[in-house]
Amino acid sequence: MTPEQYRLSLANTQFTPSWALPELELEIEGRDVPAALIQQVAFLARHLENQYHGVPQDIEWTYDGQTLWLLQSRPITTLLPIWTRKIAAEVIPGLIRPLTWSINRPLTCGVWGEIFTVVLGVRHGLDFNQTATLHYSRAYFNASLLGQTFHLMGLPPESLEFLTRGAKFSKPPLSSTLQNLPGLLRLLSRELSLEQDFKRDYQQLAPALKANQLAGSPQALLIQVDAILELLKRATYYSILAPLSAALRQAVLRVKDTEIDHSQAPEVASLRLLASLAAEARQVLPRLPQGAKEAFEQLAQSPEGRKILAKFDQIIERYGYLSEVGTDIAVPTWKEDPQSAREVFIQFLVTAEMGNIHAKPPQRSKGKKGAVQRRVDLKGQVTEIYSQLLAHLRWCFVALEQVWLESGLLAQAGDIFFLEFDEIRRVVAGSDAALINDLRQLVERRRSQLLQDSQLDPVPSLVYGNAPPIPVTAPASLSSDQVLQGIGASPGQVAGRVKVLRNLQTVPEIDKETILVVPYTDSGWAPLLARAGGLIAEVGGRLSHGAIVAREYGIPAVMDINNATKLLRDGQRVQIDGQLGIVIT
Repeated sequence: MTPEQYRLSLANTQFTPSWALPELELEIEGRDVPAALIQQVAFLARHLENQYHGVPQDIEWTYDGQTLWLLQSRPITTLLPIWTRKIAAEVIPGLIRPLTWSINRPLTCGVWGEIFTVVLGVRHGLDFNQTATLHYSRAYFNASLLGQTFHLMGLPPESLEFLTRGAKFSKPPLSSTLQNLPGLLRLLSRELSLEQDFKRDYQQLAPALKANQLAGSPQALLIQVDAILELLKRATYYSILAPLSAALRQAVLRVKDTEIDHSQAPEVASLRLLASLAAEARQVLPRLPQGAKEAFEQLAQSPEGRKILAKFDQIIERYGYLSEVGTDIAVPTWKEDPQSAREVFIQFLVTAEMGNIHAKPPQRSKGKKGAVQRRVDLKGQVTEIYSQLLAHLRWCFVALEQVWLESGLLAQAGDIFFLEFDEIRRVVAGSDAALINDLRQLVERRRSQLLQDSQLDPVPSLVYGNAPPIPVTAPASLSSDQVLQGIGASPGQVAGRVKVLRNLQTVPEIDKETILVVPYTDSGWAPLLARAGGLIAEVGGRLSHGAIVAREYGIPAVMDINNATKLLRDGQRVQIDGQLGIVIT
């Protein structure tokens, strides 16, 4: 039979952090299921996931009217690793182009690996290169790896969310914490010396930015890129550890946000300057303009207004390294395109209420507040140097792109960000003729893929496994009699010839071109599914035997197609979509 389906959200339980496994799916063969029983089953599922270190489970259970009995629990291996969009979306938001990711990923993964290795030592057996990945042109963190890492460190699995989002922090087992105490003390030592270490390294980072030149041959520009990347390795370390240190101190010492002065952060400092300039401009303009263009034209008509514009240009010169997405080198900086800064300025200009932007910063003090404030100040200094390095890195690539645009190697501005860094190296070296010949086509394919990914709505917050299904929509041009709607039980798309089987008495020839159509599935059908290309069943749900086995084998499966064995005939060509749960005849 086709069971009832229930989805439950159990975020922020004591077992699992909300970024890891926020949703459960239950299938129950029965009617009028008590709500309390559903909650009890969900609680059991969460407990089992915690028991097996966050690995998702397929669970069989029964209820005799008084007691909930667990019959079987097995890992869903095809769901690992679990990739989460949460947190990652805040670190590097939006659509990400290949060049940005080919640079950011090794830097970020390398620093996380360094931090975790301080605690765990070198023999931890974890691959921190798998800390982050791209799905649908967006960044995802490896929730499975992070949970396993924190478990080995003797910390709760929600440790990262605690540091970045202020989530509740459950107490880890005392034994595991004591076991990792030497490593945790080593990490604490790094935290305590963070400010002193940054001052030492700053002496090397700051002069390198002033000496950077944005001209020369592709080879010379690539040498500059390598020099900046070498500095970024250390700057990335501080860009991760300084915010975590500030968040940890604030949480442990219980200092409120309103007691902290963030004015040293470049994004805050620049906004304060723009707001002050807008207040000054309001005294100059006889009437308020309707838009950014009109406002700047009106200011340019008087000597006082031109002084305002000159001050605006000074702000852009000072903070020209900022952009709408500071961690994405594919996004133009204020220096290149000050339009976003102009819009902020005009918004301050035409809006009488400016929020807390003019509010006096909290008074600085010593003690607990001072300990937190020093880390917040350090975070602002780190953000400034890190953002400047990324901006200079972008400007080097833009200069290189201009050379290639003039030579005809690339077609339009922005093309270079659709290439990976290693590909750029090979083009500059001239060592890959095939790549050079296919360069424009490669860029166009990736640009098209980015456009396709941009239309995905909503973006999955969780992705299971390293080969997530491609989000699709049902073909709008098909009539209703061409589409059979069921339950998507195993993702993927496949086309093939139908083979109707009503029992297992005769086993036909089956290959990957075969779409099996069956009345139901149980454990006896597993050997046939291993050879088939897809599965259609008249009854069943996502947790039926056929669905589970299909997911293990990686073949698409659609359940609950009523009368499928009668509607479809041997040899008929069909296409199935195991994500949407449709069969196209």
